Amino acid sequence: MRYYSTGHNSPQVSLEEAVLRSTAPDGGLYIPCTVPHLPQAFIRNMASLSLPEIGFAIANFAFQGDVEGSVLHDIVNSTLNFDIPIIDMGDGRNVMELFHGPTMAYKDIGVRFMAGLLSYFTHQHSDWNTINVLVPTSGDTGCAVANGFYNVPGVEVWILYPQDTVSFFQEAQFASLGKNVHAIEVNGTFDDCKRLVKQAFMDEDLNKRMLLTSATSINIARIIPQTFYYFYAYAQLLKQGKASDGVVVSVPCANLGNLASGLLAREMGLPVKRFISVENQNNTFYNYLRTGTFSPQPSVQSIAPALDAGNPTNFARIAERLGNASDMGKVIHGYTYDDMQIVETMREVYERDRYLLDPHSAIAYRALCEDLQTGETGIALATAHPSKFSPAVELAIGHEIELPAQLMRFMNGTRRVTPMSSGFTAFKNLLMGG
Repeated sequence: MRYYSTGHNSPQVSLEEAVLRSTAPDGGLYIPCTVPHLPQAFIRNMASLSLPEIGFAIANFAFQGDVEGSVLHDIVNSTLNFDIPIIDMGDGRNVMELFHGPTMAYKDIGVRFMAGLLSYFTHQHSDWNTINVLVPTSGDTGCAVANGFYNVPGVEVWILYPQDTVSFFQEAQFASLGKNVHAIEVNGTFDDCKRLVKQAFMDEDLNKRMLLTSATSINIARIIPQTFYYFYAYAQLLKQGKASDGVVVSVPCANLGNLASGLLAREMGLPVKRFISVENQNNTFYNYLRTGTFSPQPSVQSIAPALDAGNPTNFARIAERLGNASDMGKVIHGYTYDDMQIVETMREVYERDRYLLDPHSAIAYRALCEDLQTGETGIALATAHPSKFSPAVELAIGHEIELPAQLMRFMNGTRRVTPMSSGFTAFKNLLMGG
């Protein structure tokens, strides 16, 4: 399989090159030159398959021999070794809990898969030096990447996060690890963190001296494994007789990586009627769907920090495959909610159903409830455990919630944080040991 750049000004590359580079030399994102269409017989019979079986079949089909089958089997089984429950909320509404991995966020799936893939490619090249994984994060990506790559030989991880923005629990998950994981607190916004990483990839001098890649959703190795749970969700609903004519999927959106994965799954043959993209007040994509003008804005801090992105990175991938706003609107319905509406939704769902949603998952569920039509089956993606955002959740429901033991293990560690300005020179010097 070959991959091309959304910038259309760089050569096509192999899977290995796309994973290692993350972005193309022209600044674009990599996309498969051809998207394999899964046989309908496989789609119809997925209900009898487990999550690892579905993941292996899709990965093997998508990579078309670029990774040995036995290696893919091992990566998938180590990546998908936890449950992904689907909660029936009635009236065709379902919530898919994607947060049962090590850091209790959906990003565990894509990141751990990428870690396995990168380890495989590394072992093919004994002459490779240390690989530096650069990760701008507003929270959960940093947690997942830090833990997914922790103590992996030959890999140094640099987590860049905006000052005073990520939750206390999230910072503990990546700043208390040490060893090959470096926590960099940037005096700026999430968009500043993304800009620094983009500049690093475009800096010729830096790239001559260091091997750089990223484990965010700009990397195709994150996008492909995230298709697995879309197929799994459909399979589970199909098993219950609820999804024979397709499903509606509601996705909380920031950098649009999760949505890009869902759209890729649809292009591969998954019967999705439409997607619902849901943003907080950082609603650049919503405004594009409404006006046809893509106008990135400085990010605004909210109680749903993983959605605080004013310049969604994966917009280029979506525009490349779907076209303009009018064409996107045939497949995607956009919604946006502010902090008050997020709190209101968490409170109402808890009081009515005794079910806890974190701020990001709450607006996905609210949009699903507002958009779903009679007779349709829909699923909202719950992307993080509510305790990771306990201040906002407790504000909504009026009492404390228990922190799972899975998260408590991070709380007593010593945090190692390096403060840094938002200037690129400071970041370049830090990477190079200056």
